[in-house]
Amino acid sequence: MISRRDFLQVSMAASAALGASGFGNWARLAAQQALTQDQLLQFDTFGNVSLIHVTDIHAQLKPIYFREPSVNIGVGPNRGEVPHVTGADFRKLYGIDDGSPSHYALSSGDFSALAQEYGKVGGMDRVATVINAIRADRPDAILLDGGDTWHGSMTCLRTQGQDMVNVMNALKPDAMTFHWEFTLGSERVHEIVEGLPFAALGQNIFDKMWDEPAESFKPYEFFERGGVKVAVIGQAFPYMPIANPGWMFPEYSFGIRDEHMQEMVDEVRAQGAGLVVCLSHNGFDVDKKMAGVVSGIDVILTGHTHDALPEPVMVGDTILIASGSNGKFVSRVDLDVRDGRMMGFRHKLIPIFSDVIEPDKEVAALIDEQRAPFKEELEEVIGQTDSLLYRRGNFNGSWDDLICDALLSERDAEIAMSPGVRWGPSLIPGDPITREDIFNVTSMTYGEAYRTEMTGEFIKVVLEDVADNIFNPDPYYQQGGDMVRIGGMGYRIDVTKPQGERISEMTLLKSGEPIDPSRNYVVSGWASVNEGTEGPQIWDVVESHIRKMGTVTVGENDNVEVVGA
Repeated sequence: MISRRDFLQVSMAASAALGASGFGNWARLAAQQALTQDQLLQFDTFGNVSLIHVTDIHAQLKPIYFREPSVNIGVGPNRGEVPHVTGADFRKLYGIDDGSPSHYALSSGDFSALAQEYGKVGGMDRVATVINAIRADRPDAILLDGGDTWHGSMTCLRTQGQDMVNVMNALKPDAMTFHWEFTLGSERVHEIVEGLPFAALGQNIFDKMWDEPAESFKPYEFFERGGVKVAVIGQAFPYMPIANPGWMFPEYSFGIRDEHMQEMVDEVRAQGAGLVVCLSHNGFDVDKKMAGVVSGIDVILTGHTHDALPEPVMVGDTILIASGSNGKFVSRVDLDVRDGRMMGFRHKLIPIFSDVIEPDKEVAALIDEQRAPFKEELEEVIGQTDSLLYRRGNFNGSWDDLICDALLSERDAEIAMSPGVRWGPSLIPGDPITREDIFNVTSMTYGEAYRTEMTGEFIKVVLEDVADNIFNPDPYYQQGGDMVRIGGMGYRIDVTKPQGERISEMTLLKSGEPIDPSRNYVVSGWASVNEGTEGPQIWDVVESHIRKMGTVTVGENDNVEVVGA
C-alpha cells in the first residue's frame, strides 16, 4: 500500500506541474499574446476538499504594480532556503523563463520593462472573479483571509477599515485572522468583528489581564466539506505589541503560543476533524518552525512576510502555502481526505494579471462606491517619477529613500528613519505620483513624523535591536519586518554576528565623519510605537517634498554595506 508520505510526494510533483511548469507555458502563450483567463484558472479538480487563500491585501482595492524583493536574506537554518531565494536564483530554482509572466509576477529583475509589457496586477474585482470561478468548480471551497486586510490605503484609513470590510463581505470568506487590523484600535476592531458574517479566528489572542483566550475571537471553526470535518485554527500575528503600538489594544496579549496551538490541534482532532488547517499570520520562517514543533497540522496557510511561492514547502507531513500580498495572487489547494487522513493534494498559485482577468461587475461597482467620496483627493497628481519606486528589500527600497529624503528636508534633520514595513505598491518610471500613491506607502493610524535628538550610541542601539528582530537565527525571535531605513547615514552590517555586534562603521553622509557615540544628532522619523508622539502626518511631509521636486529621481542606494549574506 502506498504510504501517506508517498502520496504527498506524488502530489508535490503534481503541484510543481501545475505551478512551475504552468508558469513556463504562460511564457510561450504571452509571447503570442494569447494568455487568457481560462488558462490562468485551469486546474484539474482533485480530491474532496478545496481551500482558497488570500492574505496581506493591505486595502489595495484597485490594480497596482508590485515588485517582489531583490534582497531577502535568510539566516540560521533558513539561509539559502525559500523564500530567501530571489532574482535569477529563484527563477532557476523553479524553472521560470526569463521575460515570462512568472518572471514578472514572482521576481524583481527587469521589473519596469516587464510591467509595461504585462500591466498591473491585483484588484479585488479580479480576485472576486477568480474566487467565483473556483467556487463554480468546487461550490463548497473554503475561502480564508490571512489578515492585514483592513489597513494600507487612504480610503481604509478614512473609513476606519469599513471600505475593506464591505468589499471582503461581498467575497464571502469563511474565516480570517489578524495583524494590522488591531492598529485601528481595539474598540473599532470589536465593533467590526461583532458584525462579521464569518469567523474571526486567533487561538493566540489572549485577554491580557486574565491570560486566557479572548472572548471576541474564536480559536478555531469547523466546516463540513466533501464529507470531511475541516478544522481551521487561527493564528494572529504574535508580536503585535512589539511591532505595533500596544497602547492601541491594551487588553490583549499575543505570542506564538505553540503549546496552546498543540492543545487546539488535539482538541479538534478529538472532536473528529479529518483535516486541520492553520490560518496563520506568523510569517513564513516562524510557521516553518512551528510546523516542526506542533504535530497534527495538515496545512498552514502562511502570511505576514508577503512571500509568493509557486510550490508548497513541506515540513514533515505539513504543507506550507505562501500566497503573496496586495491582492496579487490567489492560492487554490485541493486535498484528498479519507478516513480522517490527508492522502494527497494539488496546489496552484494564481497570479492576478489585471488585463487578463475580467473584473466582477458587482464587486467593481462596490469598490467604486467605497472610493467615490474620496475620488478627487485620491486622483490628484502631486508629481511624477523618473525612477522605479518600490518598497521591498531587507535594507532599502526607493520609496523608502524618497520618504527619508522628505524627512531630512521637510523636518530639517541630519538623520532620517523610516520603518521597514513590507506593504506598499510600486510605481514605474514615467508614472504620475498621486495622493493615493503616497498614502499607499504611508497610511497608518500612527503616522506622525517626529523630530528629536538621539546620541550616536542610541542610534546604534536602535539599529542593533531592529537587526536582531530580522536576523536572529531562531525564527521565533524574528519580530520585525525589514530593516529600518536610514537617510543621511551609512553603516556596515554583518548578519552573522550576534546582537550588539552586527552594526559598525556608522557614518554621517553629509560630512563623511564617523558617527560620534556621545554626540546628539537631529533625527526625524515616523511610525513611532510610543503614545503621544507629535509631528505632522508623514503623508503630508512626503507630499510637500514631492510637490517641491516636481519630478522625482531616486538614485542607487549603496549606503549600507552588507556582510555575511
